[in-house]
Amino acid sequence: MSELRVGVIGLGAMGGPMARHLASAGLLASVWNRTPHRADELATELGVPAAADPADLARRGNVVLTCVSADGDLEAVISACRPGLSPGDVVIDASTVSPMTTRRLAAELAEAGVGYVDAPVSGGVEGARKGTLSVMAGGESATLERIRPVLEAFSARLAVMGEVGSGQATKAVNQVMVAGIAEAVCEALAFSEKLNLPSERLMEVLSAGAAGNWFLDHRGRTMLADRFEPGFKSGLLLKDLRICDALARELDIELPMVDAAITDYARLVDEGGYDDDTSALIRIKRGASDTPD
Repeated sequence: MSELRVGVIGLGAMGGPMARHLASAGLLASVWNRTPHRADELATELGVPAAADPADLARRGNVVLTCVSADGDLEAVISACRPGLSPGDVVIDASTVSPMTTRRLAAELAEAGVGYVDAPVSGGVEGARKGTLSVMAGGESATLERIRPVLEAFSARLAVMGEVGSGQATKAVNQVMVAGIAEAVCEALAFSEKLNLPSERLMEVLSAGAAGNWFLDHRGRTMLADRFEPGFKSGLLLKDLRICDALARELDIELPMVDAAITDYARLVDEGGYDDDTSALIRIKRGASDTPD
C-alpha cells in the first residue's frame, strides 16, 4: 500500500474529531454517517466527498475506519462495505465491541483478502478532539505497520497488543478500571457532600494525594456542580460493561465490581441518563442510602 486513503464511517463525538485529524494529516478520502447531514457538513468542512453509502466509501480509498456504537452497528456497516472492498484493503475498527465479534469479522474479511485491525481507543471526547487518544491495537504485524500513520494521526500512544481481538480484550480491561474508578469517585464525592465538606478545597487535597486520578481531575468539579455533559455516555459504558461480563462468563471467572457497576449504570440509564456523562453516577450514589435492602 503505497498511499493511504482513509474513509471514516461513524462521525459522532469520537469519529468526527478523528476524521479531522486524518484530514490534517492528508489521509482522509471520504466520510459516511448513518445520519447524512452530519456527513455532508463534515465533508464540506474538510473538503472531501461524502460517500453515498459504505460501499462507495470503501471504493474511494484503501482503508476503512469504523467508529460506531455497538457490535450490531459494526456488523451492519462492514456488511455494507463488502461490495466496495478490494484485496489489500484494510478495515480498522475503533469502536468498542466484543473480541468474539472482532475475530469473526476479521476471519470473514480475510477470506476476501482484506486486512483487519481492531483499534479501540481511550481518552474520551477530549482526547479525540486534541488528537491524544490512547490506542490499543490487535492485528497482523505487517498490516499494523502499513496503517500505523492512520492510528498515529489521532493518538498520543499506540500500543500493539497482539493478534486480532487483543485490542478489544485490552479495552475490556480498560473499561473494568474505568467503571471501578467511577464507582469509587462518585461514591466518595457523594459521601463528602453528606459530610458538608468544602468542595473546592476537597478537590485540591484529593487530587494532590494518593486518591488523585484522571476521572477526579476531569469530572469531579462538574459532577459536584450537577453538570453531566458527555465526555463518555453512561449508556455506552453500560454496553461495554456487558461485554466484560460476557467475557468473564466465557472464562468462568467473577468480576464483582463489574456486576455492581452494571447494576448502578442500568439504573441510571433506566432513569433517563443514557446520554449523560458517566459521572452522572453520583446521582445514584447520592440516593444509595435511601435504597431499601
